[in-house]
Amino acid sequence: MTRARSIADALAALRPEPGLVVLMCGMAGSGKTTFSQALEPLGFTRLSIDEVMWARFGRHGIDYPAADYRSLLERAHTELCDRLAAVMARRTPAVVDSAFWNRADRDRHKALVEQAGCRWQIVYMQTPLELVRNRLSQRNFRFDANAPYAITDDILTRYAAAFEPPLDEGALVVVP
Repeated sequence: MTRARSIADALAALRPEPGLVVLMCGMAGSGKTTFSQALEPLGFTRLSIDEVMWARFGRHGIDYPAADYRSLLERAHTELCDRLAAVMARRTPAVVDSAFWNRADRDRHKALVEQAGCRWQIVYMQTPLELVRNRLSQRNFRFDANAPYAITDDILTRYAAAFEPPLDEGALVVVP
């Protein structure tokens, strides 16, 4: 992993090269969305799994039953990959705002990028768990695409236990 001292250092290290696809990696509340939004003015096309879910299926537990979340998320990922393929065909720099919480998912997306003749870069938001917890406690009061449902301490504990950091994948590590 390549360690960046700050968000500013990581943003300065990323240039919007044709065919570059940035894969955001980190737990909920780690800062992936904020970072990916900061790449947009630099020339990156931002693709967000949360925004695909929100636009396509609506609000969690209101427009669709909470029990349907996993199956709808799979459909949203398919749509996100279709959108990414279109962006890569144009060789437009892109940033994919999704958790990429396990290596298998990251490997699938890296292969997709490579098959399109593009280059990937993982950006890992290595945010301390206490900061994540604080951010989520504030975010739980919102109800938008980036906060579709409340993440309780119990859910966060399960997420943290299942999360697989990109230890040997050449990730650019951002430590807020």
